[in-house]
Amino acid sequence: MTETAEDYREAVLSQQWWEKRSFVGCDFTEADLRGLRTQGCTFDQCDFTKVDFEGSRHEASAFRSCTFDRSVLAGTRWSSCSMLGSSFVDCRFQKIAFTECDLSLVSLSRNRLSKVDLSGLRLREANLTEADLTGADLRGADLTGARLAGAKLDGADLRGARIDANGLVQANLSGVHVDTETAIAYAAAHGLVIH
Repeated sequence: MTETAEDYREAVLSQQWWEKRSFVGCDFTEADLRGLRTQGCTFDQCDFTKVDFEGSRHEASAFRSCTFDRSVLAGTRWSSCSMLGSSFVDCRFQKIAFTECDLSLVSLSRNRLSKVDLSGLRLREANLTEADLTGADLRGADLTGARLAGAKLDGADLRGARIDANGLVQANLSGVHVDTETAIAYAAAHGLVIH
């Protein structure tokens, strides 16, 4: 059963267990979803503005083209989830954990993601413009087509990450940990002739 355009604004739905539920165009603005557990759920074009997700757990759930505006994501766990095309604006990401998640086409522009573990994630064509990724773990992440202009990457770990030439030109990799392959690709993207 699919719930379409339902109004959950300011609803208290904390500590609930949702399994294989489907939501389309639902409004969860300012809802209390602390401790919520979802498994196999889908959320399409839902609004999570100012939602408190603290301590929630999500497994094999999809949040596609959803809006997370000033949402509290601290202490949340996301495992095998898709966030395809969702946008995050001024969210709190402290102690967030992503495992085998797809964040392709996600907008994380200007968000503070310092020291967040994003290793192994799919971030294809993600908008990371001016995001604070200071000290972030991006080992093995797929950043193909990602927009990295103005991103703060000081101390970030990009070893084994996939970044195309455009991303390497946009990104300021000063102080970033990279492997030899990325260093060579970075030099080539900046016009150096390597012998």
